[in-house]
Order: sequence, then C-alpha cells, then structure tokens
Amino acid sequence: MDRLRNYQPSILVVGDLMLDHYLWGKCERISPEAPVQVVDIQKESTVLGGAGNVVNNLLSLGAKVNVLSVVGDDENGQKLLNMLELLGADASCILKQEGRKTSRKSRVIASHQQVVRYDSESKEDIDQISEKALLSQCEKAIKNADVVMLSDYGKGVLTSSFTCRAIALAKEYRKPILVDPKGEDYSKYSGATLITPNKKEASIASKIAIKDDESLQKAGTLLRESLGLEYVIITLSEDGMAIFGESFEKIPTVAREVYDVTGAGDTVLASLGYALSCGLSIKEASVFANSAAAVVVGKLGSATVTLDEIDAYEHSLRSATAGSKIKTKDEILRLLQANKNQKVVFTNGCFDILHVGHVKYLEVAKSFGDMLIVGLNSDDSIKRLKGQNRPINALEDRAYVLSALESVSFVVPFEEDTPLELISAIKPDILVKGSDYEGKEVVGSTIAKEVRLVQFVEGKSTTNIINKAQQQ
Repeated sequence: MDRLRNYQPSILVVGDLMLDHYLWGKCERISPEAPVQVVDIQKESTVLGGAGNVVNNLLSLGAKVNVLSVVGDDENGQKLLNMLELLGADASCILKQEGRKTSRKSRVIASHQQVVRYDSESKEDIDQISEKALLSQCEKAIKNADVVMLSDYGKGVLTSSFTCRAIALAKEYRKPILVDPKGEDYSKYSGATLITPNKKEASIASKIAIKDDESLQKAGTLLRESLGLEYVIITLSEDGMAIFGESFEKIPTVAREVYDVTGAGDTVLASLGYALSCGLSIKEASVFANSAAAVVVGKLGSATVTLDEIDAYEHSLRSATAGSKIKTKDEILRLLQANKNQKVVFTNGCFDILHVGHVKYLEVAKSFGDMLIVGLNSDDSIKRLKGQNRPINALEDRAYVLSALESVSFVVPFEEDTPLELISAIKPDILVKGSDYEGKEVVGSTIAKEVRLVQFVEGKSTTNIINKAQQQ
C-alpha cells in the first residue's frame, strides 16, 4: 500500500456526470391521505454522481483528474462544475449544451433506508456539435493521461460513434482505456483494455444467464473474445470479482457490513485505473479494487474511499499474520485516522522474553477497548534502561512474537527511553500500566483520557527467567 503513496497519476475521465441529491430524515407515521410514509426531512446534501463519483474516488485516492463531459446549460450544470472545481478536478473541458437537462437523482432516505428516488435529466444522445467538440477535447487531453476511463450511465454522452473514436485514440496513443459499460450492446466498447460489468449486466450483454462458475466463465470469455478486450472483470457483489485475461480467476471479498451498494461500480472502476496507473499488475489492481469496493458498501450513499481506509480493511483481513501488525508511527497514525470510532488502548514495554505474565496482562488491557497498541522499546533504549546485556531478543524478534498474540492489534517500536512522543501522537483513550505503578506518575497520563493499572501475575517476570537460565 505504501508504494501507491509515492504516485500521483494523471487520469482522464469521460462520461455521464450527474448530481446525487439526498433528503435525509426519519419516518414515524403513515400519511392519512394515502398509504405512504411521511418523512420528516432533517438535512439535505448533494454529491457528485455517475462519472462524477468516479472522479471523486480518484481524487480521494490521490490522483490528478481531468474530466470530459457534456452537461446542460442550467443551474444543476453550473452547480456540478463548481463542485468539481472545488474538489480539485480539471473541469475546464466540460461542455454545455443548450436545452439539455443536467442529470440529478434525488433520493429520500428515512432511518438509513431509501424510500423513493426521483430523477430529472436528459437521456438522449448529445447532439453532433457537442460530440465533435468533445472528441476534439478528448484528443488534446488524452496525450497527458496515464489512463483513460469511460463511465457510461446511458445518459447520452458516450454515443456509439464517440466511444469508438475515443477507444481508437487511446490505442493510438498507447493509453490503457477502462470502461464501466451500460446497455445490452457492448459493441461500441470493442478494442478497450477492459470492461467492468456486474453479474447482471454481463448476463444481459452476453445473453448467458450467470448462475454458477461454468456459466460465469462462458459469459466472461465470450465478452472478452467477441469484443477484442485484454481483460473483462465481472463484479459479483458479495462474491467478489472474476478476472478474465489469459486465464480465469475469482477473487473473493469479505465486506464487513453492507449498508448501500450505490456507487460501488464507480469505486471499482476508479480504483482499478488508479492501481494500474501506479504500476500494479491486473491481479494486484483487482485485489485493490475489491478491497475498495468492500469499504464503500459499508457506507451510506454514493461514497468514496481513501488509501488509509483500504489499508485498514486489508489489515482486518490479514490480522492473523503477525508481521502485518508491526507498524511505524506514521503508519499507525494513518490507520487511526481511518478508524476514528474505535476505542484505542495503549501500553508499552520491553517484552524481552514473552511469558504468561505478559500474555495475561495484554489480554486484560485489550478488554478495555477495541484496539490495543503496544509501544515496544528499541534495542538501544533497552540497553540504556537495563544495561548492555539486554535485550536478550532483538527488536524484530520481540515485535513479531508480540504481534502474534490475538489480543495485540498493533506493535509500534520507539527509540526514546519513554513512549511520551508516541503517546502524544496516538492520543489513546486508555493508557494501561502494571500495578507496580500504583502511586507513581505514569508517562503520558496527562494525554490519555484514562489510566488503568493491571495486576501482574505473581512470580512471572523476564528477570526471573534470565536468572533461572543462568543458574542451569
């Protein structure tokens, strides 16, 4: 994940822009006028939708984004342009067509459930003047792009003739072109690098009912071969995604909790393109996109995802791997930013020779919150505190063994004699130390919200183990 932070790819997004408008409220009664819910609206919000959600996800991941589209010469169109510019996207090449309605989807949400949606938009193809101008802008912009993305919502921007020409331009300039398709006829996407239909869309386009792995392979293979694509990636909701390249491979997913699948396809397209533009292989990019999608379905409404959130999600999947729990200070701060709602417990020590006393102490510490972070003294700091003959085990060994414990969420080594600097950065909810600190000042006690002391197991200590070993 960290290697992706070193890149800021330039990505060109072409497609149907729209506004996703939300009316948030609660429902406590049925209307006396008709058998419908009465929603008491408490707040209202508007976010980018359609291709705009792809743009928003790319910006959230850290990419530079140039946007090409055609909107109406209306209030919604201007609002959409203002939002893109405010987010930092290059919207200078977006065209306005007189008489066209900018797409806006309005959703009424009551108690986290979508009650109704109503749309205001133009769905016919853009006119020939707009298409010609859009193609001219595309040719100029494509030269500076690392990846091109076509986000097709069937609202008329990606006409058959424009789409074919855009794909031809991408191939001419040797730019990967990724497509989130729409409709029953995918012929206009012929020659693209990859397409990302979901299972239902792939069934319709291939005319093969996907009901098992055999029919899935037939549908994916047919689409790839008939359209001359390098890859087809079919998203399978809770079952992950299937990659069709030189071979067929399924990638499972484990979404922690599904609130809303709105915009998940946009996130897959954005994260795939972002990862490929950063040099990841198709398999690596697909795993990355799979994780990104799993994060956004845990949010309500069209949602974006950050590298930190993906990192936290992937950690939750591989938490049994001890090495993945060992973090630097910067890494742990990014993870905490992505997990703001968790109660954080912190403790620290040398943990030179791990014994039952340590294990029981850490189990109690973990019971106080959601996440236990253990600050671990470096080898040099232990020598300064305990003498030149310590530690017995090197930092790398101590960290790995310690992080293998189920109770330990993360291990963060520190060089200083005390963990004050680390505690100041983490700002834990609960600071835990041994009962031998009763009546003494605990380092970091003024920073943590609460300090708790835990009773040690009598007679169990590293010093006793070392002394016993020396007597043998």
